[in-house]
Amino acid sequence: MLTLTREDVRLGCRATDWRAALDQAATALVEAGRVSAEYREGLLAREAQSSTYLGHGIAIPHGTLESRRHVRATGVRVLQFPEGISWHDGSRVNLLVAIAAQSDEHLDILRQLTHVLERTGVAETLAGAKSADEVIAALSRELVTAKFDAETLVMELPARDRLELALAAAGRLRNIGCVDSSFVASIAGQQPVPLGQGLWLAYGATGVKTPALGLATPKQRFQDDAGDVAAVFCLAAQGDAHRSLLERLDALIARGDGAELATLPVEQILSRLSGESAQARTARVRLLNAQGLHARPARELVQVARAQTVPVLLRVLEGQGEVVPATSLIRVLGLGARYGQTLVFSAEGEGAEQAVSALADAVRGGLGEPVTPLEEKRQAPAVHAPATAPAAPGPVIAPGADETLTAVPAAPGLAIAPAYVLRLPEFRYPERSSDAARERERLEGALAGARQQLQVVVQRTTGGEVAQILSIHVEMLEDPALRDAAFKAIGEGLSAEAGWWRAIETAARAQEALPDRLLAERAADLRDVGRRVLGLLCGVELPIPPEQPYILVAEDLGPSDVARLDTAKVRGLVTARGGATAHSAILARSLGIAAVVGAGERVLALSSGVELIVDGESGRVVASPSPARRQRTEQRIEEQKALQQAAHGRRHEEARTQDGHRIEVGANIGNTAHAADAVERGAEGIGLLRTEFVFMAHPRMPDLATQIAEYSRAFDALAGRPMVARTLDVGGDKPLEYWPIPAEENPFLGLRGIRLTLTRPEVLETQLRALLTAAGSRPVRIMFPMVKDIDEFRAGKAIFDRVQAEVKATDVQLGVMIEVPSCALLAPALAKEAQFFSIGTNDLTQYTLAIDRDHPQLSVQSDALHPAVLHLIRLTVEAAHAEGRWVGVCGELGSDPLAIPVLVGLGVDELSVTSRRVPLVKARIRELTLPRARELAALALRQPTAAAVRDALEAA
Repeated sequence: MLTLTREDVRLGCRATDWRAALDQAATALVEAGRVSAEYREGLLAREAQSSTYLGHGIAIPHGTLESRRHVRATGVRVLQFPEGISWHDGSRVNLLVAIAAQSDEHLDILRQLTHVLERTGVAETLAGAKSADEVIAALSRELVTAKFDAETLVMELPARDRLELALAAAGRLRNIGCVDSSFVASIAGQQPVPLGQGLWLAYGATGVKTPALGLATPKQRFQDDAGDVAAVFCLAAQGDAHRSLLERLDALIARGDGAELATLPVEQILSRLSGESAQARTARVRLLNAQGLHARPARELVQVARAQTVPVLLRVLEGQGEVVPATSLIRVLGLGARYGQTLVFSAEGEGAEQAVSALADAVRGGLGEPVTPLEEKRQAPAVHAPATAPAAPGPVIAPGADETLTAVPAAPGLAIAPAYVLRLPEFRYPERSSDAARERERLEGALAGARQQLQVVVQRTTGGEVAQILSIHVEMLEDPALRDAAFKAIGEGLSAEAGWWRAIETAARAQEALPDRLLAERAADLRDVGRRVLGLLCGVELPIPPEQPYILVAEDLGPSDVARLDTAKVRGLVTARGGATAHSAILARSLGIAAVVGAGERVLALSSGVELIVDGESGRVVASPSPARRQRTEQRIEEQKALQQAAHGRRHEEARTQDGHRIEVGANIGNTAHAADAVERGAEGIGLLRTEFVFMAHPRMPDLATQIAEYSRAFDALAGRPMVARTLDVGGDKPLEYWPIPAEENPFLGLRGIRLTLTRPEVLETQLRALLTAAGSRPVRIMFPMVKDIDEFRAGKAIFDRVQAEVKATDVQLGVMIEVPSCALLAPALAKEAQFFSIGTNDLTQYTLAIDRDHPQLSVQSDALHPAVLHLIRLTVEAAHAEGRWVGVCGELGSDPLAIPVLVGLGVDELSVTSRRVPLVKARIRELTLPRARELAALALRQPTAAAVRDALEAA
């Protein structure tokens, strides 16, 4: 909705011509603090491209794409010219709605205004208004769009009753937040009415939040006492916003398309209800105009449509199904189509094919604006920083006031603080030198200085992960290949700075080219080391953070960046790039502060000092939050502090639901030294010991004695509590330098986990012997990772049985880690032989959804609350319990507050989470009852998407 205040409206303006009117509009935006003075040129440039006259006496001047950098905050200013202005296209304008938009927010304003223009007499009302309130009332008509899309459909239910189908459709509308329970109750009290062709309708207006149309179809068409039943619609009515849905439904039946509706796939159902008949010719095309379908390209599109011999209809595939004539500029603008959305053209009759093709071709051509095909964008080469300094950022636009950006959750927590944007320093130096000996000496000195700096930082760094990563930096400085490459460049006439940076960039780019993603990400470490040395050579101080608390914003975060910071003042981390394995995420988790990664380039355009909200659980960043949002967030932070304090006080108590059902809560650790900390935080045992970190911490394969010593340290700290140890899980994203694996096109689907260790059974045997020996009479649970079927488990078990017969540990179980969908589906067979299951939801999710959980673009969609993953968990638990086995969850899902009730309701017996989360997970379990948890689990299983699961659980 277009929100206006009296301060936004200026009445009784006068201007000699349209340029003078634009000057007044620009001045109004500057005085309101929305733009800088340079924005005026953007307004003029936009009119030079095409007129912004909208119709009915209204013009909507706004800047060009290039002028967005002059926008400080999104907003509008309304100027009334009662006597009218002659616009440059010959139109008569009485009202300017001047728009300052940082991205494509103006499309929402434009869409609302096009609906305002549909009212009779609005031009006269606006021209003659005597008060700002009259103008606001005329413009601020709330735009309500009825919802009908794939989310509102419930297909192929095993139902034999019309009312059951109506209630299913009503329930779906409730689950997605369109209606509340009172609406469902009103549907339960009526019988659907016949529409003909096997279609029925139930409707109500009680408890409607958003008008919507639900549809439920039975698995098989059936007859009841009232007639043939193919599908039941459920209409949530509100005002007249649902009228277009009824009109589309009426047109569908009039065309005779209702009879086959229930047999069609979802996409075709939506197509039929949008107004496209079975005989229609259609064409789809992606909209690549940077500012979406605004006035200029819309006018071009309308002109092409008017030139066709048949009427052409247009809809947005990702929209609400609204269809408009492609010949109506107002209706086309009203769609609010944005960059990247899909336009669907349809037409019938002779010439339909040519008509829709002509419009699709016009869109591909840019509609009068330069556009870049998606294929070219996808294949564009990556831009690397030059040897002299990091590349300057492109013309990206900072987030607007109270705008929410979606990123990848990296570390849980919630924080509010000013941003500190970490920008890399500029290094200025000569490219060449004639004194090679002196340049080598200078580089040697800088390398020694950098090494000394890092060693000092390592000694004073308490975080284990940070110290380990910085130690790797020391090794990089001592790498002879890097040093030789730099000296060779100096011998060719380069300066010490240029020669060193050439060596760094060459090595970093080679690292980035590696097929293994984790190794490729280490290129950031090389550049981090390189900048440290470059700073010493150039005498440039690296950035110094502010004294007050702040949220660190960076392109990516190097370990030495964190090591230089006073982490007591860092409230949160935001990075433009990176996934869950990036060092920014690792360090944030080790420091226990809120963090999101992969937030995109726009965060780098923020100014230091701008207030930010960071939500590390939902993966959201909000810049310059509104007072209301800030107040809500502060309240949530206080509530979380109180919850954390209460949870900490009860951390050593068992986790039992209110009705006495116990769930064990353990800790995930990678370093055996962290077992004591886990116990102190309330862990009832170690639910996952990532033993690969024991192997990765040594320069060569650890022998039996070394492993026994490592595992014994953990058993000693546990003092009789159980430990679940995963056998060596390397390969994929965790290579071992001393165990080289041939390059694989997709290492995540190659040699890793149990399939790798079975290629060298002596390695697995030594590890099993070490675990069993270290355990002795203490409880140990050993599990094999990446098992796909019973044969792999039996192969590992044969080695285990042989070792156990010799060692004779007294309290041991052998289980399977459920990470591969085939393993979950075959759980009934595995449960007959494995003694327990532990579900690794991180890998199970990525393999089920075919999404790399660390993919910079897709990782946000890799949600373990996806119903497909939940169904696999349910199958696993049911199979295990049928054989008297227990089931744990050791993936990130176990610490998700929204997911914990679902996991308890699905019957999971144990949750293993990071040590810091143990008290909070226990506290969440204590809030539940088992019947309520089962109810929420059933609700989640009924949803079609992960987003729907989260929405349903939040609303429940």
